[in-house]
Amino acid sequence: QVQLAESGGGLVQAGGSLTLSCSASGRTVIGYSMAWFRQVPEKEREFVAAISYWGSSPPYPDSMKGRVTISRDNAKNTVTLQMNSLKPEDTAVYYCAADNVYSGNMKSKYAYWGQGTQVTVSS
Repeated sequence: QVQLAESGGGLVQAGGSLTLSCSASGRTVIGYSMAWFRQVPEKEREFVAAISYWGSSPPYPDSMKGRVTISRDNAKNTVTLQMNSLKPEDTAVYYCAADNVYSGNMKSKYAYWGQGTQVTVSS
């Protein structure tokens, strides 16, 4: 089993920045791809960013392009999501996900999920 713990969420004003972190523990995550998704009530969880173990990433969704950057530190088993120029519509619970194969933006392929961290962007 892999346990994922997100941190870094909070309240920020529009235009501000936040850095979310996800720490993986449990069995080794060598070779695992990791990703961030977000969800608002009554909507499907949507893709934000993903990164393979070796650092490659699929394109960011248009809604996030130019405003987010995903990175990882394999030595520390962590993945980071840097978010800039935040908008009220970025308000959501942000989830970290991991899988032992490269799953890109395919939500259904990720086997492991964190509990989520709330990001609230005020206007």
